[in-house]
Amino acid sequence: MKDHRPARGPRPGRPARPPRPPRPERPERPGKITSRGGRVAAPRTFADESARPAVADDGLERLQKVLAAAGLGSRRSCEELITTGRVEVDRRVVTQLGSRVDPHAQEIRVDGERLPHPKRVVFMLHKPVGVVTTNYDPSGRPRVVDLVPGDQRLFAIGRLDRMSEGLILLTNDGGLANLLAHPRYGVEKKYLVQVAGVPAEELLERLRHGIRLAEGEVHAKRVSIRSQHKQSAVLEMVLDEGKNREIRRMLARLGHKVHQLKRVAVGGLSLGNLLPGQWRQLAWSEIEALRRDALAVLGPDAEREPPPAPRRDRSPRAGRGKPFAAGPRGAGRPGKPGPRGGMPPRPQGRPAEPAAADQPRPFKPVKGKRPVRRKRPGKASAWRRPRPAAPGGE
Repeated sequence: MKDHRPARGPRPGRPARPPRPPRPERPERPGKITSRGGRVAAPRTFADESARPAVADDGLERLQKVLAAAGLGSRRSCEELITTGRVEVDRRVVTQLGSRVDPHAQEIRVDGERLPHPKRVVFMLHKPVGVVTTNYDPSGRPRVVDLVPGDQRLFAIGRLDRMSEGLILLTNDGGLANLLAHPRYGVEKKYLVQVAGVPAEELLERLRHGIRLAEGEVHAKRVSIRSQHKQSAVLEMVLDEGKNREIRRMLARLGHKVHQLKRVAVGGLSLGNLLPGQWRQLAWSEIEALRRDALAVLGPDAEREPPPAPRRDRSPRAGRGKPFAAGPRGAGRPGKPGPRGGMPPRPQGRPAEPAAADQPRPFKPVKGKRPVRRKRPGKASAWRRPRPAAPGGE
């Protein structure tokens, strides 16, 4: 069909627009083209290495961590100091959490007073029975931090419950505490446990293999009977991770009550001749030996923060947030065969529209009339059942 519309041209009284210059060809970007047409960016290169941005492991520490190590309180209270504008770094107020500073090269002030550089110390204490491992106790019970001297803020590395005794370390070095307490480093802790009765070899094997608790399956790395008597035995247990009252709960699950529990070594550091309530400060060589033992498992990069855990799928297909291996579409959750083993496959494309005859007719209420309620066939309505005659009536 021929178009009879007039061709466009310049309006009368207005000069013609000059033609646009040709667009220069865009250079092809480096990178890999995906199956969906997208492009994965190539790694960025820097001609000058000084222009490379600083990475997270450049020796700087988080500001709230530096304030907590200086004895100003817990990290949560130090975060409140930062957000309220009471902290200055190089005479500039810092209110952003997670800011990284160099405590040895930068000047940090809190409420106008300069922050002192704390000396990192580590104390080894023989914790007696009846002392709690905490920095704050509302009941006023004796604490482990009350048994060592010093005006710095100290905290315990790991925990021992109130009825247990033995070796416990107190320090103001958060990095060393993470190396010794985090299970990813696998630092061994040795215990002497006196239990009621003499466990059989089958029960010791169950301790090595694993026992199911509320937090999951736990096990002892090594366990053996050190001495035995008529009604009791002394076990030597080695753990590389610890949970709340783990040894007592493991042995209680096997039917052996714990009478006495004593920690005698952490890594290569042993309790020695310290009596309950006594302490001594560790030398620099002992601290470095503990650090080397913790880093020996994961290598020199072990002190870096581990990558964040993968985000769990909270969709209904994942089954209450539990992750499962991805498979073909419609395969459903693995491990559950049968008709209830998975979701039905999703239809490809848009569903077909139902025919006009199959579509239900829309309800149109009539003005002034109420819709008639139809009763179900084969069942009489409750309001139409005959009422029983009143006593004394006809």
